[in-house]
Amino acid sequence: MTVQVGLIGLGAMGLGMAQSLRRAGHTVHVYDVRAEAAQAFARDGGVVAASPAALAGACDVVVSVVVNAAQTDSVLFGPEGCAAAMKPGSVFVMCSTVEPNWSVALEKRLNDMGLLYIDAPISGGAAKAASGQMTMMTAGADAAYAVAEPLLDAMAAKVYKLGNKAGAGSKVKIINQLLAGVHIAAAAEAMALGLREGVDPAALYEVITHSAGNSWMFENRMAHVLAADYTPLSAVDIFVKDLGLVLDMARSSKFPLPLSATAHQMFMQASSAGYAKEDDSAVIKIFPGIELPQKP
Repeated sequence: MTVQVGLIGLGAMGLGMAQSLRRAGHTVHVYDVRAEAAQAFARDGGVVAASPAALAGACDVVVSVVVNAAQTDSVLFGPEGCAAAMKPGSVFVMCSTVEPNWSVALEKRLNDMGLLYIDAPISGGAAKAASGQMTMMTAGADAAYAVAEPLLDAMAAKVYKLGNKAGAGSKVKIINQLLAGVHIAAAAEAMALGLREGVDPAALYEVITHSAGNSWMFENRMAHVLAADYTPLSAVDIFVKDLGLVLDMARSSKFPLPLSATAHQMFMQASSAGYAKEDDSAVIKIFPGIELPQKP
């Protein structure tokens, strides 16, 4: 069954998700604040919407892949927002990393408008999004899944159903981000120590990635450091935000997170030092007295 689906936000993840939906045979309507990004997608098949409202009026499901809660709120309720234009019974799929209670409140607000909602943060990176192999951590009512499930399956290899109301998906995503942020910070610290001690960085990378100390984040992010390529696939400021959400969630229940707090400070330091928009592996630049690999 083909579904009229709209996707808002054609960034590193959103573009791949839109491509996966198109491959699955769905008519994909797209909107991005960068008109050229939407037009480039539509050249290979797809429909460019002039605004979130125009997109929503044509679709049964709207998938939002923007950065944070503020942008999601703007997509829904800002000028030409999509909430007022969505048909009763249509579904809003929220893929941003947000504070769980905010997601709970959003579900109620949309339900009161006659709309369905799925709390659906995502993980896996741009490459897995492009191949339809990413992970979605979802929660929502059965009625919402009845409409949107084929689309979720088209975008992700793993669609976890974590509850029948919003909040559970966002909680699991925040815990994932705790680990991701701490692992990147630890990987950067290990590579920085190796550089300070005069170890060949390529040799260190080779050994660690074939040893017990390896992690997915070390293998992925330290490759960026070796290539001296800090093009932001996921920026430093993403982890300033996400680890901030981790700490906020834990603070509300007075739960200690010493490693998360330290990693958050490392990303804060990198951001304030001018690396906010660089790839999150640029957190290695906060370490003094090291000579980082340079581009050939």
